[in-house]
Amino acid sequence: MITKYASHPLDAKTFDTKRLRDEFLIEALFKPNDIQVVYSHIDRIVALGVCPTIKPLALNDFIDNKTFGTEHFLERRELGIINLGGLAIVESDHQQFKLQHLDAAYFAKGESNIKFTSVDIENPPILYCLSAPAHRAFKSCKIGRDEALKISLGSLDNANQRVINQYLHPDVLDTCQLCMGVTHLQPGSVWNTMPAHTHERRMEAYLYFNIQPSQVVFHLMGEPNETRHIVVNDKQLVLSPSWSIHSGCGTQNYSFVWGMVGENQTFDDMDFIPMESIC
Repeated sequence: MITKYASHPLDAKTFDTKRLRDEFLIEALFKPNDIQVVYSHIDRIVALGVCPTIKPLALNDFIDNKTFGTEHFLERRELGIINLGGLAIVESDHQQFKLQHLDAAYFAKGESNIKFTSVDIENPPILYCLSAPAHRAFKSCKIGRDEALKISLGSLDNANQRVINQYLHPDVLDTCQLCMGVTHLQPGSVWNTMPAHTHERRMEAYLYFNIQPSQVVFHLMGEPNETRHIVVNDKQLVLSPSWSIHSGCGTQNYSFVWGMVGENQTFDDMDFIPMESIC
């Protein structure tokens, strides 16, 4: 398990490029026939990269539950999953869901013996998961890509025309604190979320995908008057603390999975930064 610690903004101002990447970027979250686990002390979020191929992968085989002080991983946690690859079966002791490309699933607090299976080894699933501490159990369920709440934002004039797909969101289903969704930038658009904003009451995690090998995304972060950037490639994860802006500009249009945990689930609870204040 990879452990990431919280960083103070005054310290982050002094980080060079390597230190910024070490602190906030996960470069290799997905490995064939493996489960990669990242534990962040920022709001105790856990990110998982799950890639079953020739055999099912059981979460219990990859997580030492003594690390979490519980009998099993979801004893006091909830789990969101979005499939970025081929058909998958995800299951627990009580649930089984088939996930097509860009389908999602939610496993509530108390679910146990989570297992991931590939249906076609020639087109295996790529399962991106986020987990957050949970205080009560809601209903585990599947959220198909067509069931996500879709919101169109931006314009071609500002190079930020995009569609937000809300999967784990209060308007779609009940969770304790975990929110997840997918944003797709339209062809000709490269900017996301500008003017930028911060979330004093929650953090975010950004998993970038649909980036061609010859292209990159510049993820902007830092305090509004002390911005930095991290160059991101396909299927890499950025952890964004509450004090940091989180915006991106790509050399092509791209997509990303956003996840949020914190004190509320209000999507528009954002502290916007005037363009003239960004340095």
